Formats: sequence, C-alpha cells, structure tokens
Amino acid sequence: MSELTLNRYLHNYFGCKVYKISLSTGCTCPNRDGKISKGGCTFCSSGGSGEFGQSAAPVHVQIENAIEKISTKLPKTKKVKFIAYFQSFTNTYETGEIPFEKLESIFIQAHSDSRIAALSIGTRPDCISPRMLDFLAELSKTKPVWIELGLQTIHESTAKKINRGYSLDVFETAYSELKKSGLAVIVHTILWLPGESKEMMKETANYLAKLNPPLDGIKFQLLQILRGTKMAEDYKKNPWPLPDMDEYCLFVKELADLMDEATVLHRLTGDGPKSLLIEPLWCANKRAVLNQLKKYFDLD
Repeated sequence: MSELTLNRYLHNYFGCKVYKISLSTGCTCPNRDGKISKGGCTFCSSGGSGEFGQSAAPVHVQIENAIEKISTKLPKTKKVKFIAYFQSFTNTYETGEIPFEKLESIFIQAHSDSRIAALSIGTRPDCISPRMLDFLAELSKTKPVWIELGLQTIHESTAKKINRGYSLDVFETAYSELKKSGLAVIVHTILWLPGESKEMMKETANYLAKLNPPLDGIKFQLLQILRGTKMAEDYKKNPWPLPDMDEYCLFVKELADLMDEATVLHRLTGDGPKSLLIEPLWCANKRAVLNQLKKYFDLD
C-alpha cells in the first residue's frame, strides 16, 4: 500500500519545498507526424497533453520565465527548488528537425541550472534510443532524472481503441532497460478509458504494482474528454459512463492501496483546460476534488 504522496517525497528527499515548472523541447510525436500514425492518441489534445503550447525559446529562457511567473507564490524566506518538467508530446523523440544533439543540449542546460533539483521527462517507451538511454543515465549520476512513460492501460484492446501505437511488450522492454540504467520510472495510467471496467483498471494497477524492479512513481489520471480530440468525437457518438467525484476518489484510493509502499503517488487526478473540457465537468473544480481526496488520503 502506498501513501507516499509527491509533496511528501520531495520534501523528504530534497529537504525543501519543490515546484514543477513546465518546459518544452519542441518535440512532436511519432504518433502524430506519420512515423506511426497521424492521428495521435485519441485522448490527446493539440497541446500534446501539456499545460501550454510549445515554446521556441531556449530552455534557460523558459526556466527564467516559468520561475518569474510563479514567483509571487514562492515563500520569501525559505529555500525552494524546481523540477524541470518536459511534459508535452514525446521529449526523447529524435528527428531531423530535433536530433539527438539538440535534445542533449536542452537537457544539459536544464540539468546544469543550480535551481533545478531534478529533470522529469515525458516520453513514449518506443522513443528511447540506446544513446539517449546512456546519456540520461549519465546525467542521473549527479542529479535525479525521471522518465515518465505514458502506458495508460495494459489491455491491448483498449490500446488499439485509443490509438496508443505500441504493444505492452514494448513497454516491458523499455522499462527493463531504463531500470538497468539506474533511471527512475514514472508510469501514467488513465482511468475510465472507453470500454474499460473497474476490474480491467485494477488489472493495470496490479500489473504495475508487481513490476520488478519496483515502480518508482505512478500517475492516476481521470479521463477527460476534451474538445478537438478524436475521443470527443467518439464520446459524442457513443458516450460511456464516467464516474462522479466520490466514486472516482474512492476507486483511486483502492488502486493506490495496491501499489508498493515505496512507489510515489505523483498524481491522483488531473485538471485539464476548462475551456476544452466536455466531461466530467466536476473535475474542473480542483479545490473540491482535492478536498474529496483528503477524505481517503493523508495529503500534504
């Protein structure tokens, strides 16, 4: 059973308050540019599941801008650190436009900033080349590097339905190689994907709980139907049941209880852009959701 929330883990590990800042590599995704598909995952918005659009600014400028933007929220008398979070799209996807050397430079710039406590890099398990693996493993020797893999589900039928673009054995190979290289791995799951029962969602959580070596972190994401996505079209044609707030919070606690006690709970829900959200509308009220989660979790 895991009750290890991200805030608690960060404070224990770094000894101070740590904030995430979203940065951009400028990468696209092989599930969008035609290498695998041009449709992308059906749930993915035009922002690539990120909080903002891609930025063309050098990463050191992005860091300055991001810190300045949240500076009014920062404690004036206490030490703080930041996590460089490369969230949108597939941030280890090497292309002619963004080759390995450019990504190498971007990650080194972020890693070398003394205010950055760790790098968190969102990617796909089919987009980590051997040289990228070696490079990130070397970086992790002096500062934590987390690799965030979007698995979403272990069920192949659902993976095809959402156009994920790779099979479970691809994830298993990548996970094994990442762990052998000493890198921390965080896995994304999405709950209430079309056609998935609670039993199927539990099977995904149980699978992740039994990974060897143990999983470093997990994100439980409530499915959000967003305007402009293929999933929004599918939902309009044939809507499927989505949970109310209490049902979701109670169930995500049930899944968290399956996880190894050392696995960090990086996310328990999600709050997508309100301007794009179609369903479930209750998840737009982040404060209410957090208050409801507190009934079941010992949140910081």
